Amino acid sequence: MFGFYDSGYVLARLIFERLLGLVYLIAFLSTLAQFRALCGERGLLPAPRYLRAAGFRRSPSLFHLHYSDRLADALAALGAVLSGAVVLGLTDVVPLPVAMAVWAALWVLYLSFVNAGQAFYGFVWEMLLLEAGFLAIFLGNADTAPPIAAVFLLRWLLVRLEVGAGLIKVRNDPAWRDLTALYYHHETQPIPNRFSWYFHHLPKPIHRLEVLGNHVAQLIVPFGLLCPQPIASVSAGIVIVTQLWLMVSGNFAWLNLLAVALATLALDGRFLAALVPIEPTPAPDGPLWFTITVTILTVAMVLLSWAPVRNMASRHQLMNATFNRLYLGNTYGLFGHITRTRLELVIEGTDDQPESDPTWKAYEFRAKPGILTRRPRQVAPYHLRLDWLMWFAAMSPPYAEAWLLSLVVKLLQGDPVTLRLLATNPFPEGPPKYLRILLYVYRFTTREERRSTGAWWTRGCVGDYLPPATLRATPDADRSVQAPGSAQPDISSRAAPPAGKAEHDARTRGRARRNRPPSGHTTAG
Repeated sequence: MFGFYDSGYVLARLIFERLLGLVYLIAFLSTLAQFRALCGERGLLPAPRYLRAAGFRRSPSLFHLHYSDRLADALAALGAVLSGAVVLGLTDVVPLPVAMAVWAALWVLYLSFVNAGQAFYGFVWEMLLLEAGFLAIFLGNADTAPPIAAVFLLRWLLVRLEVGAGLIKVRNDPAWRDLTALYYHHETQPIPNRFSWYFHHLPKPIHRLEVLGNHVAQLIVPFGLLCPQPIASVSAGIVIVTQLWLMVSGNFAWLNLLAVALATLALDGRFLAALVPIEPTPAPDGPLWFTITVTILTVAMVLLSWAPVRNMASRHQLMNATFNRLYLGNTYGLFGHITRTRLELVIEGTDDQPESDPTWKAYEFRAKPGILTRRPRQVAPYHLRLDWLMWFAAMSPPYAEAWLLSLVVKLLQGDPVTLRLLATNPFPEGPPKYLRILLYVYRFTTREERRSTGAWWTRGCVGDYLPPATLRATPDADRSVQAPGSAQPDISSRAAPPAGKAEHDARTRGRARRNRPPSGHTTAG
């Protein structure tokens, strides 16, 4: 059909789909490694209990049909296999309906995990992956030229991501308006990476230029993505450079990689052909049924865009929200508030009585700051969900009520599935008798401190976050912990809230099901 398809985007589609397949692969591998411990039958937030309370209409998921840890592992492995097939380009050697079915299966599988994952799947990049993954179903394969409407819907998704992020910053925190936000951000972001220390110590004028550049890249440049060439390509290039800068300076799971993938769909085919040594085969227009399907999708997405546009225009803009249970037409916003002080939780155990001045040994997480001399790690685009939520728990104890005490119980039991989420187990011979959580203020060392001590961090203890606790000797010991000497210390209701009600309420408040970070914060930046 004349004007509906554009062969000039064949190479851009090829690159986008490979990158999106890679993101899906990372997401499913992360799920395969972590879901059982976090949300399995005996996880920190058991998915079966939550799904029974939420119901299919509020949280559509294949797991409403049946849940078992083996089934969850099998579906995550299936998602990884299908993602790998996309990365290898196998969707371009099968008929168009089969390729669409593969993309649809990936979306349904990951939607099932997100809607069962509760707080551990409440991140902005989950929403972004689901919306991009759904639109990719209608982008076609080698049997057809890319529908220009689907290309622009994916560009429009990137516009919403960037503009929403820019607006929430300048509206909510004066540090973004006076250009001082990056005085703090590299040090206080959820999981600093191996270069964050160096970024933090850049001169303050450079930090102010970074913030100014961020405002331009998020509030002005994105609109160029919807313009004709070469404006769209220039805008996409700026977005890609800024996303690569963020990838170098922090760990934001696959958010930046996915944003880069979306930006490739705005690059001119001739420009891409000069950079990439691939000569794509010209593709014909799609069949009539495909044209009709894409047209229906376009009308539906235009209608669904009203809610996020209204939200971005509102003085009471939501940080991250989805306005329907399928995560289509979401609104996005990143780092609306900058944390000025870095708080960290340190979990320690001992076999001695707490009253006898015991020796406490700390559990080390895979990426979150702990040992002062350990250099921050680069883990993105992989996603360490527990490490991220420990950052939120330090800032807002009520946010962690649903799962943190369950983590304490698992560690007191020496649960091997939970211990695999951590970097070290200081009690390899058996679990400790007592466990406590201390709250610290962490800051990066200065250049002088770094040279003299070799440490990347310095810290000061604020006090007890959770006083010394031990398992309660009852038949229900898997849910209860107690502080030594207390008469009725049962806090099992905090460790395991009934049927996931708190999480269910947070997800379904009003029409918009918001992400689950503490108010005013988000999970990526």
